[in-house]
Amino acid sequence: MPNQPLIEPEHTNSAIGAFFEVYNTLGFGFLEHVYVRALEIELRRRGHRVGREVGVQIMYKGEDIAYQRMDLIVDEKLVIETKSIYDLRKGARRQVYNYLRATNLEVGLLFHFGPEPTFYRTICRNPMSRSVQSEESV
Repeated sequence: MPNQPLIEPEHTNSAIGAFFEVYNTLGFGFLEHVYVRALEIELRRRGHRVGREVGVQIMYKGEDIAYQRMDLIVDEKLVIETKSIYDLRKGARRQVYNYLRATNLEVGLLFHFGPEPTFYRTICRNPMSRSVQSEESV
């Protein structure tokens, strides 16, 4: 895919920096809620508004069918999902994409607090479409 400008680069860069700060401070081995709370603190210290366990309604043909909670929303622009298991399961990246589809947000980050810190960025230009515009990992 040709290079495209990043969406919300200031938010994603700051969040990724916060992720590495939390990982470098706590290391591997804590439960997910520990990392989420530390990440929330670090993001707030960086000047962001952070919503934790923000609910999103899932719709089917105009009817509400389910309710899911996202780990973090940053400045109402960025979804962050965290995982702290040893091996990241394949569906974790799809979970972030589905959160984007269910909201009006376009950028999601999956932070894996595993044996090595890893993040994945997911972009969904049209939240209700089924096509991923770009996806990358580091």
